[in-house]
Amino acid sequence: MISFQTPSSSPIRQSTHLLLGTSLGHKPSEHEEVLYFAAGCFWGVEKAFWNAPGVVATATGYMGGDVASPSYELVCTRTTGHAETVRVVFDSTRTSAAELIALFFEIHDPTQADGQGNDIGPQYRSAIWTTTPDQYDVAVRARDAYQNEVSAHGFGSITTSIEDASAAGPFWQAEDYHQQYLIKVPNGYECHARTGIPCPIIV
Repeated sequence: MISFQTPSSSPIRQSTHLLLGTSLGHKPSEHEEVLYFAAGCFWGVEKAFWNAPGVVATATGYMGGDVASPSYELVCTRTTGHAETVRVVFDSTRTSAAELIALFFEIHDPTQADGQGNDIGPQYRSAIWTTTPDQYDVAVRARDAYQNEVSAHGFGSITTSIEDASAAGPFWQAEDYHQQYLIKVPNGYECHARTGIPCPIIV
């Protein structure tokens, strides 16, 4: 039976988001929810979500693996099972899980398995980890709806895995230099393949 619990996270180092001003480990308050997204290099993924209306906090990290406190270097060995992941906290009175999930599908190519563009490896896989039953339902229905859209344009099967976050193990916050990397390095590397196809927003 799925429990839909938010996983524990690693101790916070950099304490404050450079743009949003919230704690990187921001605990959801009333009307706030958490989603975890893996869509390739987490630098560009985080940027897409910190710019999304209604998002109150983001942080980069590692999730879905079986090694405690992994470093970036260790994750890159492809031996830990982790994916580069962004933790997103959002205000459900200003946006919805459906809108953020649609954005997720649009900012990468979910039909590319274990990679995005030239970034190849399981750490760059496509995944959504949800924290409520409603989020899970929306994510599955959005994936199915988007499959219809991309198939009509000649793309293959969507590879995105969707799971309750409690099944993925802890979210381990990434090193400080990975947090809001594209604020610190405005012209930094941002690699994502995209289909160019809008994703339906599920209601």
